[in-house]
Amino acid sequence: MPKSALGKALHYLAGQWERLTRFLEDGLIPLDNNPEENAIRPFVVGRKNWLFS
Repeated sequence: MPKSALGKALHYLAGQWERLTRFLEDGLIPLDNNPEENAIRPFVVGRKNWLFS
């Protein structure tokens, strides 16, 4: 692999390939984590508001 930024990116991609494609092998793994993000959103917003109340 070349030492260029593209070469480093491709080397990183090759090392992460199994994790990046795992959802293709298991149909039960969701493609995104939107439900989880929406579940914790009130706590993240509240953390900013509750700090000084």
